[in-house]
Amino acid sequence: MATIGSRPQPIRAVVFDWRGTLVTELTPQGWAREALKRVGRKFDTEAVDKLLLDIKMAAGQPNRLQSPQGNISFERHRDTYYEVFVDAKLPTELADALFAVESDPSYNEFAVDAATTLIALAESGYQVGILSNIHFDIRPVFAEAKLFDLIDTFVLSNEEGVQKPDPAIFERALEKLGTRAGETLMVGDRHSRDGVAVEVGMPTLLVPVLTDPRQRRLHLVTSLVGVSVDHAVPVPV
Repeated sequence: MATIGSRPQPIRAVVFDWRGTLVTELTPQGWAREALKRVGRKFDTEAVDKLLLDIKMAAGQPNRLQSPQGNISFERHRDTYYEVFVDAKLPTELADALFAVESDPSYNEFAVDAATTLIALAESGYQVGILSNIHFDIRPVFAEAKLFDLIDTFVLSNEEGVQKPDPAIFERALEKLGTRAGETLMVGDRHSRDGVAVEVGMPTLLVPVLTDPRQRRLHLVTSLVGVSVDHAVPVPV
């Protein structure tokens, strides 16, 4: 239950972050390693650490790759990354590989309990939304996993022109769902981004970042809203 003032409001909708919450997210080391592999370079620990250091030094402080405007469009995201790669004096083929890996959803595997959680919520009458800072359309990812029909709305930063932690993107999600803040649960993995939902009055649940698809954390969501999960439901492949 969520409370505004002294009046409790039942949760009617659940909004999920994508990377790190429903799907795995590559670590910086994993990102660099995969890019080095793609171009046929050494990808041992030393090579990975050197590449990440070069990128970190070029990105500066605050880190340009974590710009609060870096995902408001595909073009903005691409230009931000390539500006850093150029400043890091990376070969073009390596820069292209880094951007390709960062933009490849095949590296983002759904958590083993993602399907059962989404199915349980949808079958229990909850609206479900996806809110992501992302520079490409992730709807095909849900369609391929046979989860698309379970989602009522997608709120993607590259389409909305605004991204977390700007409260406006959470307000956009509420508009699309047609629900009030106090009855809409936000589920994410980063306090600095997803946690900002509390500023617009959304109850918020932060779960540990998903680093392995076998990790089960989404029972925290269904337990919170009082939904029973049928673990016999097959996970789409």
